[in-house]
Amino acid sequence: MHSLHIEDFRRDLISWYLREKRDLPWRLDQDPYKVWVSEIMLQQTRVDTVIPYFLNFTEKFPTLEALAAADEEDVLKAWEGLGYYSRVRNLQSAVKEVVSTYGGVVPNTPEEISKLKGVGPYTKGAILSIAYGVPEPAVDGNVMRVMSRILSIWEDIAKPKTRTIFEKILYEVISKEQPSEFNQALMELGAIVCTPTSPSCLICPVREHCQAFEEGVQTELPVKSKKKKPRPVSMAAAVLKDDAGNFYIHKRPSSGLLANLWEFPNCETEIELLSQKEQLVRYLHDEYEADAEMEPLSGTIQHIFSHLVWNISVYAARLKPGSIPKNLLKVTEAEMQKYAFPVSHQKIYQMTEAHK
Repeated sequence: MHSLHIEDFRRDLISWYLREKRDLPWRLDQDPYKVWVSEIMLQQTRVDTVIPYFLNFTEKFPTLEALAAADEEDVLKAWEGLGYYSRVRNLQSAVKEVVSTYGGVVPNTPEEISKLKGVGPYTKGAILSIAYGVPEPAVDGNVMRVMSRILSIWEDIAKPKTRTIFEKILYEVISKEQPSEFNQALMELGAIVCTPTSPSCLICPVREHCQAFEEGVQTELPVKSKKKKPRPVSMAAAVLKDDAGNFYIHKRPSSGLLANLWEFPNCETEIELLSQKEQLVRYLHDEYEADAEMEPLSGTIQHIFSHLVWNISVYAARLKPGSIPKNLLKVTEAEMQKYAFPVSHQKIYQMTEAHK
């Protein structure tokens, strides 16, 4: 075990955490449901972004049963803007399963909890340790970064098999008496002290246990190989209205990117073909039997996903009299507020409104 004095390390880490921990709303109680919601929200999202969403979400859906019974449209609306929407769809279906299979009690064993949709090894460890005091490690990129520095581990953390190396180590290192405090302390340390770039080694409570600091290599760790560059996609979107001021919106498919969210009609465009505007007019006609007049370009929006970059040209469009679109939902401006739109389409709407 890389010459780590485990008991001293645990003691220094946990006592620092109990002294310095941030006052976060999901730390107020050990309710397994709230711990679960916070952990799902915190995946790929910063703490300060999550806080208002967490408060709003747990007020709207205060219990497992409330979330299980909620309308998916309302759940997506409460998540609107957080991104990675499959997280909340998986959360809701897992919560339904807890209500139907486990009588509304979140399972407290690794075997049972792992069967729930969207509960991977990290979420499993977080819920079991924080809510139930089970000594299960919770290993994410944050924790791998901290431990790679503490123990000077030079394995590539972008590779899935590296996680199991850290899990094995943490099964030995985790406090059996205070697993909740230990795991949260590691997360806290990674969030506020042992940060990705320029870690604050001088104020670190476990600096004397850290091999990377001793060797002066803390900024070279962790080793993480680069991902492929996201692929650019050229698109055009129409904020389509009729003469009465109604909007026409479309629901995305129930699987795949941004599933079940609402959007303005849009299509991918080809560089070589007609102008983007003409391609969009043709798409509206072919796909929705909608004949529309396009206004000049309102502007362009870029939206970056991990694997794609959308470059969207935005147009306001008016439906020609007598044209009745198929497969688009007609809504008033007020009704449209009830539907959950991805951030890119919220921006598309704001852009055409600003151009009025």
